[in-house]
Amino acid sequence: MQNARITMSGIVLLLAATPLLAHHSRAMYDMTRNVTYRGVVQEYRWENPHSHVVITVAPGAADPATVGTWDVEASSVNVMESGGWTRDSFKPGDAITIVGHPMKKASTSVLMFYVIKPDGTRLYRGQHRYPSETE
Repeated sequence: MQNARITMSGIVLLLAATPLLAHHSRAMYDMTRNVTYRGVVQEYRWENPHSHVVITVAPGAADPATVGTWDVEASSVNVMESGGWTRDSFKPGDAITIVGHPMKKASTSVLMFYVIKPDGTRLYRGQHRYPSETE
């Protein structure tokens, strides 16, 4: 009877974790491409499950495909804190450079690889690297 409870508890935990694993899929992003977005911070949302930096890239950018406003997804607050981020890492008007992965289908969403702050400091989305995330 005890073994049955333990087995059933394990199954319940596994089933409960499945949506969490699905949530963290990167299938919608083109993980083979690193695109550079040079722009100005419009908004910085320090929140869970994922923080976001909204930037605007002005006309005349080196890569015309990056012109526009982009919602750049980062990681959770605890992951970012361990990498040196704070709730005050950015403020509206900061000129920054973001290297990230665009969505496969036309969209204004990007998955961050890393960001370069105005002082040249690099902050990474997390410690985990995908195969295309080389510098």
